[in-house]
Formats: sequence, C-alpha cells, structure tokens
Amino acid sequence: MKKSTMIKAFFSLLSTVIFLSCQNIERELNINFSGVTKLNLPDDNVNINLRPITTASEVFKWDEAIAEDGGLVLYELAFDKEGGDFSKPVFKILSDGGGTQRQATVTHKQLVKIAAAGGINSSSTGKLKWTVIASKSLNLKVSTTVRTIQIQRPAGFAEIPSALYITGTATEAGADIAKAVPMKKVEDGVFEIYTSLKEGTYQLTDKQNTTGRKFYIDGSSVKEGTNNTTVSGASKVYRIRYDFNVAAVLEATEIKEVGLYMSAYNAEIGKLSYVGAGKWQSTSIPVVFYQFSWGRDERYKFVLHTSAGDQYVGSANANNGSPVGQPASYFYIYPVSDNQWDNTYKFNPSADNGNIKASLIFGAQGPYSHEITTL
Repeated sequence: MKKSTMIKAFFSLLSTVIFLSCQNIERELNINFSGVTKLNLPDDNVNINLRPITTASEVFKWDEAIAEDGGLVLYELAFDKEGGDFSKPVFKILSDGGGTQRQATVTHKQLVKIAAAGGINSSSTGKLKWTVIASKSLNLKVSTTVRTIQIQRPAGFAEIPSALYITGTATEAGADIAKAVPMKKVEDGVFEIYTSLKEGTYQLTDKQNTTGRKFYIDGSSVKEGTNNTTVSGASKVYRIRYDFNVAAVLEATEIKEVGLYMSAYNAEIGKLSYVGAGKWQSTSIPVVFYQFSWGRDERYKFVLHTSAGDQYVGSANANNGSPVGQPASYFYIYPVSDNQWDNTYKFNPSADNGNIKASLIFGAQGPYSHEITTL
C-alpha cells in the first residue's frame, strides 16, 4: 500500500472515531430540565422599606427546577424594571451556595444598588420585577412566573465612596484638586474631618483629580453634582461628619478653643492653638504635679470647647500607668466623659516642675493621637 493511501486511511478512521465519540457524548450529556414554575418569597407586590445602614436583608425563594438526568441545576435571581421583559435584566445575583440553592439572600445595601439600576432614585418609591433564571450547561430557562416588589429607597447613594476629599478656595489646601484634603473614613460611608474653612467655596470628591465624583452640601443633605458649597465670614475651625449612607451632614461643629486639662487641679493649665491639617499645638506650658498625702499626681486629658458645648478627649483606658516605654497606642485620643479622674494619661516624670509642649492630632492618616514633649 502506498504511503499516501495509508495516511488517508488513518485520517478516515480517526474521523470516524471522533464522530462516534461525539455521538456518545451527546447521548450521555442530557441538559434538559424543567424551568422554575413557582416563586414563593417574598409575596407579590410586597413593600420593602430599605434600611441600608443596618444588616437587614430579604430572602427570595422559589421551587426547584428538575433535571431529566437528576443532575445539578444552577439559579440566578434576576431583576428588571416594572415594564421590562428580562431580555436585559438590570441586575442578576447568583443564588445562595454559589448558585446551587433555591433561595437568594439579598442585603438592603445590595437592594439600594438594584433599585438605582432600576431607575428608583434616592428618597423615592418605585417597583421592580423579579424572577429566576435556571441553567444546566448552556441551556438557560427564564421562569415565566414573575413577581413585583415595591421599594422605598431612603436618602443615600447607591455607590458609596471609598475615600473622600475636600477641595476649593475655602479649604486649607485651596482649589488645586491634586492637593485636596483627605477626610478620615470612620466607618463605611461615614467620613470625618477636623479642618478650618474660610470665605470661599468648596466641593467634596472621591479622587484627587478631575475624574472623581463631585458632591456638594444643600442644607443638611449631601448631593451629587458639580455645584459649589459657599462659606462666608471669617475663618473658623470645624469638626465635620458626612454620612453617605443617608446622604446627610451629621455634624458641622465649630471648635473654638482646646485646653490641656489637669485632673488634680480640676482645671486647664494651658491652651493649644490650631496650626492646620487637623492639628493643635501649644507653646511652652508649665507643669507642676499636685501634691497629695500619698504622692504627686500627674494625670491629664484635653477638652474641646465647641459651639455645641465642651467635649473631653482622652484615653480609652479608665486608668493608665506611666507613659515611659509605652507603645504609640497609649497616646491615642478618644471622646471621653468629663469625669475629673477617668480616662486620663500621665505625664512623664521628667515634666514635673518643668515645661512641656502639647500637640493634639486629628489627621486623616492613622489613629487620632497626641504628643507631649518635655522642654
């Protein structure tokens, strides 16, 4: 037999084997199944009042899709606008268990995003349709059963910034957005800053460049847009807090003065002046430990005199030992009570009958803290 003939015979045989193998695979791979015919929870036309700042969630349940070969069927929960037909769902979520379970647990935070995708704006009410898409291999079946949910969406943003900056002529860094002042993220969606504002305008942004989202203040609300927020009058120092979960200004409190409070005297022994970037600093302050019968007392903390009243800040610990050899966390600052003795720090023994310089640091980078330097 010629070599060419042998080659042709080989490939002919190979093709036959492949063809027969494919036929066997097709016979073995059964992707037929019945679609989901019944939706169970939540009830049709149920009203859901979203609470995205909690751990609240909704559970969507449905009946099983049955595969002819008894194999695994996967599920996706699909949402669409009230007039949609699920040809292009606005949002899809795998069911619990990576798509294997006949239910999907959806948090209220996720439902805020789904509502936004379905055209329901913040502080408004609207309707969405939902159904289930079942699949086995490449075979997909959208359930012909559909239910509707009515969603009450609170004020707040569907996409919460992961970072926030303040920029503009009213700010400490001016209008150069590359120098926008960072705010401290104290929890998801909540940002805080200790800063001064002078006459001018400012914006909030999630990036230190022109591509970032922009926000502005309208009364006690935070709104998205390129509008400016106006500041009038003389420069003042503020503690400001914004909550993007509910699109609100939580606080804009003027800090008028900061004092160094010494417990044994039940009085302030010195003042700190604002120097910028969330930092207060004193000049030389004389320190004399108070003489009790049992020894000399060196306890202290700080007091912020604000437009809302006095706020003491000090240690997370009710009682502290000497600062000598302590880690940086010893000096961290927290809101505390006005109790004369509790949540205080202790001066270094070398400060007695001498002078110190105190710094209070409320910067966006790292924990709030303070420094005491013996002069």
